[in-house]
Amino acid sequence: KQSVEWFQSEEGRRIADNVLTWQTPIGGWPKNKDTASEPFDGKSEDLHATFDNSATTGELRFLARAFRATNEPRYEQAFLKGLSHILEAQYPNGGWPQFYPLSKNYHRHITFNDNAMVRILELLRDVSESPDYRFLKTEDRTKAEAAVIKGINCILRTQIKQNGKRTAWCAQHDEKTLAPAWARSYEPPSLSGAESVGVVRFLMSLEAPTPEIIAAVQGAVEWFRGVTIHGMRLDKFTNADGQDDRRIVADPDAGPLWARFYELGSNRPIFLDRDSVVRYAFSEIGQERRTGYAYYGNWAARLLTDAYPRWKEKHKLPKE
Repeated sequence: KQSVEWFQSEEGRRIADNVLTWQTPIGGWPKNKDTASEPFDGKSEDLHATFDNSATTGELRFLARAFRATNEPRYEQAFLKGLSHILEAQYPNGGWPQFYPLSKNYHRHITFNDNAMVRILELLRDVSESPDYRFLKTEDRTKAEAAVIKGINCILRTQIKQNGKRTAWCAQHDEKTLAPAWARSYEPPSLSGAESVGVVRFLMSLEAPTPEIIAAVQGAVEWFRGVTIHGMRLDKFTNADGQDDRRIVADPDAGPLWARFYELGSNRPIFLDRDSVVRYAFSEIGQERRTGYAYYGNWAARLLTDAYPRWKEKHKLPKE
Protein backbone atom coordinates (compact mmCIF):
# COMPACT_ATOMS: atom_id res chain seq x y z
CA LYS A 1 0.00 0.00 0.00
CA GLN A 2 3.05 2.24 0.01
CA SER A 3 3.79 4.67 -2.80
CA VAL A 4 6.01 3.89 -5.78
CA GLU A 5 8.53 6.36 -4.35
CA TRP A 6 8.65 4.42 -1.08
CA PHE A 7 9.40 1.15 -2.89
CA GLN A 8 12.18 2.93 -4.79
CA SER A 9 13.66 4.38 -1.60
CA GLU A 10 16.47 2.87 0.43
CA GLU A 11 13.96 1.81 3.10
CA GLY A 12 11.66 0.15 0.58
CA ARG A 13 14.49 -1.75 -1.05
CA ARG A 14 15.85 -2.82 2.34
CA ILE A 15 12.52 -4.33 3.33
CA ALA A 16 12.06 -6.03 -0.03
CA ASP A 17 15.52 -7.52 0.34
CA ASN A 18 14.58 -8.75 3.82
CA VAL A 19 11.50 -10.47 2.41
CA LEU A 20 13.70 -12.28 -0.12
CA THR A 21 15.80 -13.82 2.66
CA TRP A 22 12.72 -15.52 4.16
CA GLN A 23 11.73 -17.29 0.95
CA THR A 24 12.15 -21.04 1.30
CA PRO A 25 14.10 -23.08 -1.27
CA ILE A 26 10.79 -24.33 -2.73
CA GLY A 27 9.43 -20.80 -3.19
CA GLY A 28 7.01 -20.13 -0.32
CA TRP A 29 7.27 -18.33 3.01
CA PRO A 30 6.70 -19.40 6.65
CA LYS A 31 3.76 -18.19 8.70
CA ASN A 32 3.66 -16.05 11.82
CA LYS A 33 7.03 -14.48 11.05
CA ASP A 34 7.88 -10.83 10.52
CA THR A 35 9.42 -11.28 7.08
CA ALA A 36 9.92 -7.54 6.58
CA SER A 37 11.68 -5.92 9.53
CA GLU A 38 14.85 -8.02 9.68
CA PRO A 39 16.56 -10.45 7.29
CA PHE A 40 16.48 -14.16 8.07
CA ASP A 41 19.87 -15.28 9.34
CA GLY A 42 19.30 -18.99 9.99
CA LYS A 43 19.43 -22.14 7.91
CA SER A 44 17.10 -22.15 4.92
CA GLU A 45 16.09 -25.76 5.62
CA ASP A 46 14.57 -24.58 8.91
CA LEU A 47 11.99 -22.51 7.04
CA HIS A 48 8.71 -24.24 6.20
CA ALA A 49 6.48 -22.73 3.52
CA THR A 50 2.73 -22.54 4.04
CA PHE A 51 -0.38 -20.80 2.73
CA ASP A 52 -1.79 -20.44 6.25
CA ASN A 53 -2.24 -17.09 8.00
CA SER A 54 -1.60 -15.06 4.82
CA ALA A 55 1.88 -16.53 4.39
CA THR A 56 3.31 -16.65 0.85
CA THR A 57 0.42 -14.78 -0.82
CA GLY A 58 1.23 -11.62 1.15
CA GLU A 59 4.92 -11.74 0.31
CA LEU A 60 4.21 -12.36 -3.37
CA ARG A 61 1.91 -9.35 -3.63
CA PHE A 62 4.57 -7.23 -1.96
CA LEU A 63 7.36 -8.40 -4.26
CA ALA A 64 5.26 -7.88 -7.37
CA ARG A 65 4.69 -4.31 -6.25
CA ALA A 66 8.39 -3.88 -5.49
CA PHE A 67 9.35 -5.16 -8.93
CA ARG A 68 6.91 -2.85 -10.73
CA ALA A 69 8.38 0.10 -8.84
CA THR A 70 12.08 -0.76 -9.14
CA ASN A 71 12.45 -3.18 -12.07
CA GLU A 72 14.85 -5.12 -9.83
CA PRO A 73 15.27 -8.62 -11.40
CA ARG A 74 15.68 -10.34 -8.02
CA TYR A 75 12.14 -9.39 -7.00
CA GLU A 76 10.72 -10.72 -10.25
CA GLN A 77 12.65 -13.97 -9.93
CA ALA A 78 11.43 -14.49 -6.38
CA PHE A 79 7.87 -13.80 -7.47
CA LEU A 80 8.09 -16.30 -10.33
CA LYS A 81 9.50 -18.92 -7.98
CA GLY A 82 6.63 -18.36 -5.55
CA LEU A 83 4.03 -18.43 -8.30
CA SER A 84 5.41 -21.74 -9.57
CA HIS A 85 5.22 -23.09 -6.01
CA ILE A 86 1.53 -22.19 -5.76
CA LEU A 87 0.68 -23.69 -9.14
CA GLU A 88 2.58 -26.89 -8.36
CA ALA A 89 0.82 -27.23 -4.99
CA GLN A 90 -2.68 -27.28 -6.51
CA TYR A 91 -4.37 -30.68 -6.50
CA PRO A 92 -5.77 -32.03 -9.79
CA ASN A 93 -9.25 -31.49 -8.30
CA GLY A 94 -8.51 -27.78 -7.90
CA GLY A 95 -7.92 -27.54 -4.16
CA TRP A 96 -4.84 -26.48 -2.20
CA PRO A 97 -3.31 -27.99 0.92
CA GLN A 98 -2.21 -25.85 3.82
CA PHE A 99 1.43 -26.92 3.38
CA TYR A 100 3.33 -28.06 0.32
CA PRO A 101 5.20 -30.39 -0.12
CA LEU A 102 2.47 -32.52 1.40
CA SER A 103 2.61 -33.74 4.98
CA LYS A 104 1.06 -36.93 6.34
CA ASN A 105 -1.26 -35.11 8.73
CA TYR A 106 -4.23 -32.77 8.32
CA HIS A 107 -2.16 -30.09 6.55
CA ARG A 108 -2.59 -32.12 3.35
CA HIS A 109 -6.35 -31.48 3.31
CA ILE A 110 -7.94 -28.91 1.02
CA THR A 111 -7.83 -25.89 3.31
CA PHE A 112 -10.47 -23.20 3.57
CA ASN A 113 -9.40 -22.60 7.18
CA ASP A 114 -8.40 -18.98 7.80
CA ASN A 115 -9.28 -18.28 4.13
CA ALA A 116 -6.08 -19.93 2.85
CA MET A 117 -7.55 -21.19 -0.43
CA VAL A 118 -9.54 -18.02 -1.02
CA ARG A 119 -6.41 -15.87 -0.68
CA ILE A 120 -4.60 -18.05 -3.20
CA LEU A 121 -7.48 -17.76 -5.66
CA GLU A 122 -7.67 -13.99 -5.23
CA LEU A 123 -3.95 -13.67 -5.94
CA LEU A 124 -4.11 -15.93 -9.00
CA ARG A 125 -7.12 -14.08 -10.34
CA ASP A 126 -5.20 -10.82 -10.05
CA VAL A 127 -2.20 -12.44 -11.73
CA SER A 128 -4.39 -13.49 -14.66
CA GLU A 129 -6.47 -10.30 -14.98
CA SER A 130 -4.90 -7.26 -13.34
CA PRO A 131 -2.66 -4.85 -15.27
CA ASP A 132 -0.39 -4.93 -12.20
CA TYR A 133 0.92 -8.27 -13.42
CA ARG A 134 1.63 -7.37 -17.03
CA PHE A 135 5.31 -7.99 -16.37
CA LEU A 136 4.53 -11.72 -16.46
CA LYS A 137 4.62 -13.82 -19.60
CA THR A 138 1.26 -14.61 -21.19
CA GLU A 139 1.95 -18.28 -20.46
CA ASP A 140 2.19 -17.62 -16.72
CA ARG A 141 -0.99 -15.57 -16.65
CA THR A 142 -2.81 -18.26 -18.62
CA LYS A 143 -1.70 -20.90 -16.13
CA ALA A 144 -3.00 -18.74 -13.28
CA GLU A 145 -6.33 -18.35 -15.04
CA ALA A 146 -6.65 -22.11 -15.51
CA ALA A 147 -5.82 -22.67 -11.83
CA VAL A 148 -8.58 -20.26 -10.80
CA ILE A 149 -11.13 -22.10 -12.93
CA LYS A 150 -10.12 -25.40 -11.32
CA GLY A 151 -10.26 -23.81 -7.87
CA ILE A 152 -13.79 -22.50 -8.41
CA ASN A 153 -14.87 -25.95 -9.56
CA CYS A 154 -13.39 -27.42 -6.38
CA ILE A 155 -15.35 -24.92 -4.27
CA LEU A 156 -18.58 -25.91 -5.99
CA ARG A 157 -17.87 -29.62 -5.56
CA THR A 158 -17.01 -29.33 -1.86
CA GLN A 159 -20.14 -27.38 -0.90
CA ILE A 160 -21.98 -29.61 1.53
CA LYS A 161 -25.55 -30.61 0.71
CA GLN A 162 -28.20 -31.54 3.25
CA ASN A 163 -31.47 -33.04 2.04
CA GLY A 164 -30.54 -31.96 -1.46
CA LYS A 165 -29.95 -28.34 -0.44
CA ARG A 166 -26.63 -26.51 -0.74
CA THR A 167 -25.31 -25.28 2.60
CA ALA A 168 -21.77 -24.27 3.52
CA TRP A 169 -18.24 -25.68 3.68
CA CYS A 170 -16.04 -27.38 6.21
CA ALA A 171 -12.83 -25.61 7.15
CA GLN A 172 -10.98 -28.45 5.46
CA HIS A 173 -11.98 -31.21 3.05
CA ASP A 174 -10.31 -34.53 2.31
CA GLU A 175 -8.01 -34.05 -0.65
CA LYS A 176 -9.22 -37.26 -2.31
CA THR A 177 -12.88 -37.76 -1.38
CA LEU A 178 -13.66 -34.03 -0.84
CA ALA A 179 -15.56 -35.00 2.34
CA PRO A 180 -15.42 -32.75 5.43
CA ALA A 181 -12.29 -33.66 7.40
CA TRP A 182 -10.68 -33.31 10.81
CA ALA A 183 -7.91 -30.78 11.34
CA ARG A 184 -6.64 -30.12 14.86
CA SER A 185 -8.13 -32.08 17.77
CA TYR A 186 -10.80 -29.41 18.34
CA GLU A 187 -11.59 -28.80 14.65
CA PRO A 188 -14.00 -31.54 13.53
CA PRO A 189 -15.71 -32.31 10.25
CA SER A 190 -18.53 -29.76 10.37
CA LEU A 191 -20.14 -26.80 8.67
CA SER A 192 -18.08 -23.66 9.19
CA GLY A 193 -19.84 -20.47 10.22
CA ALA A 194 -16.62 -18.52 9.72
CA GLU A 195 -14.60 -19.80 6.73
CA SER A 196 -17.75 -20.25 4.62
CA VAL A 197 -18.23 -16.48 4.64
CA GLY A 198 -14.92 -15.96 2.85
CA VAL A 199 -15.80 -18.61 0.30
CA VAL A 200 -19.17 -16.98 -0.45
CA ARG A 201 -17.61 -13.54 -0.74
CA PHE A 202 -15.09 -14.90 -3.23
CA LEU A 203 -17.85 -16.47 -5.33
CA MET A 204 -19.76 -13.18 -5.25
CA SER A 205 -16.67 -11.34 -6.48
CA LEU A 206 -16.67 -13.26 -9.77
CA GLU A 207 -17.73 -10.96 -12.58
CA ALA A 208 -19.78 -13.42 -14.61
CA PRO A 209 -21.25 -15.99 -12.21
CA THR A 210 -22.63 -19.13 -13.79
CA PRO A 211 -26.01 -20.55 -12.70
CA GLU A 212 -24.14 -23.06 -10.53
CA ILE A 213 -22.17 -20.28 -8.79
CA ILE A 214 -25.38 -18.32 -8.21
CA ALA A 215 -27.03 -21.42 -6.76
CA ALA A 216 -24.02 -22.00 -4.49
CA VAL A 217 -24.15 -18.45 -3.13
CA GLN A 218 -27.89 -18.48 -2.60
CA GLY A 219 -27.80 -21.89 -0.93
CA ALA A 220 -25.11 -20.74 1.48
CA VAL A 221 -26.95 -17.51 2.28
CA GLU A 222 -30.13 -19.45 3.02
CA TRP A 223 -28.13 -21.72 5.31
CA PHE A 224 -26.53 -18.77 7.13
CA ARG A 225 -29.96 -17.29 7.71
CA GLY A 226 -31.25 -20.57 9.08
CA VAL A 227 -28.45 -21.05 11.62
CA THR A 228 -28.26 -17.45 12.88
CA ILE A 229 -28.15 -17.22 16.68
CA HIS A 230 -30.37 -14.39 17.95
CA GLY A 231 -30.68 -12.90 21.43
CA MET A 232 -27.30 -14.11 22.71
CA ARG A 233 -24.08 -12.27 23.47
CA LEU A 234 -20.52 -13.53 23.92
CA ASP A 235 -19.41 -12.06 27.22
CA LYS A 236 -15.91 -11.67 28.67
CA PHE A 237 -15.53 -12.00 32.44
CA THR A 238 -13.14 -13.01 35.22
CA ASN A 239 -13.97 -16.44 36.62
CA ALA A 240 -13.66 -17.69 40.22
CA ASP A 241 -10.03 -18.64 39.65
CA GLY A 242 -9.17 -15.10 38.57
CA GLN A 243 -8.80 -16.12 34.93
CA ASP A 244 -10.07 -14.31 31.87
CA ASP A 245 -13.03 -16.30 30.61
CA ARG A 246 -15.94 -16.18 28.18
CA ARG A 247 -19.57 -17.17 28.38
CA ILE A 248 -22.66 -16.89 26.27
CA VAL A 249 -25.49 -14.92 27.87
CA ALA A 250 -29.01 -13.97 26.89
CA ASP A 251 -29.33 -10.44 25.51
CA PRO A 252 -32.41 -9.43 23.48
CA ASP A 253 -30.50 -6.44 22.08
CA ALA A 254 -27.48 -8.43 20.90
CA GLY A 255 -26.60 -8.57 17.23
CA PRO A 256 -26.63 -11.87 15.33
CA LEU A 257 -24.01 -14.51 16.06
CA TRP A 258 -22.82 -17.61 14.27
CA ALA A 259 -21.03 -20.63 15.70
CA ARG A 260 -17.65 -21.60 14.31
CA PHE A 261 -18.77 -25.23 13.95
CA TYR A 262 -22.20 -26.65 13.12
CA GLU A 263 -22.86 -30.37 13.37
CA LEU A 264 -23.28 -32.10 10.03
CA GLY A 265 -26.89 -33.09 9.52
CA SER A 266 -28.41 -31.38 12.56
CA ASN A 267 -26.89 -27.87 12.18
CA ARG A 268 -26.47 -27.69 15.96
CA PRO A 269 -23.55 -25.56 17.20
CA ILE A 270 -20.81 -27.80 18.58
CA PHE A 271 -17.80 -27.15 20.80
CA LEU A 272 -14.69 -29.22 21.48
CA ASP A 273 -11.79 -29.27 23.86
CA ARG A 274 -8.48 -30.77 22.85
CA ASP A 275 -9.94 -34.20 23.73
CA SER A 276 -11.99 -34.08 20.49
CA VAL A 277 -15.25 -34.80 22.34
CA VAL A 278 -18.23 -33.00 20.79
CA ARG A 279 -20.26 -30.93 23.24
CA TYR A 280 -23.39 -28.89 22.60
CA ALA A 281 -22.90 -26.14 25.18
CA PHE A 282 -20.11 -23.56 25.20
CA SER A 283 -19.96 -23.81 29.00
CA GLU A 284 -19.06 -27.51 28.79
CA ILE A 285 -15.61 -26.94 27.32
CA GLY A 286 -12.72 -25.70 29.40
CA GLN A 287 -11.53 -22.15 29.95
CA GLU A 288 -8.44 -22.76 27.82
CA ARG A 289 -10.47 -23.39 24.66
CA ARG A 290 -13.24 -20.91 25.53
CA THR A 291 -10.67 -18.11 25.52
CA GLY A 292 -8.19 -19.58 23.05
CA TYR A 293 -10.43 -20.11 20.02
CA ALA A 294 -13.15 -18.17 18.20
CA TYR A 295 -16.19 -20.39 18.73
CA TYR A 296 -18.64 -17.54 18.11
CA GLY A 297 -18.52 -14.53 15.81
CA ASN A 298 -20.58 -12.10 13.75
CA TRP A 299 -18.90 -13.35 10.57
CA ALA A 300 -21.94 -13.43 8.27
CA ALA A 301 -23.64 -10.23 9.46
CA ARG A 302 -22.46 -7.83 6.76
CA LEU A 303 -22.60 -10.54 4.15
CA LEU A 304 -26.35 -10.90 4.69
CA THR A 305 -27.27 -7.25 5.26
CA ASP A 306 -24.98 -5.55 2.75
CA ALA A 307 -22.86 -7.65 0.37
CA TYR A 308 -25.50 -10.16 -0.67
CA PRO A 309 -28.25 -7.61 -1.46
CA ARG A 310 -25.79 -5.55 -3.54
CA TRP A 311 -24.64 -8.69 -5.37
CA LYS A 312 -28.22 -9.62 -6.22
CA GLU A 313 -28.91 -6.13 -7.49
CA LYS A 314 -25.71 -6.08 -9.57
CA HIS A 315 -26.63 -9.30 -11.33
CA LYS A 316 -30.32 -8.40 -11.57
CA LEU A 317 -31.45 -11.48 -9.67
CA PRO A 318 -35.11 -11.74 -8.61
CA LYS A 319 -36.04 -10.53 -5.14
CA GLU A 320 -36.73 -13.16 -2.53
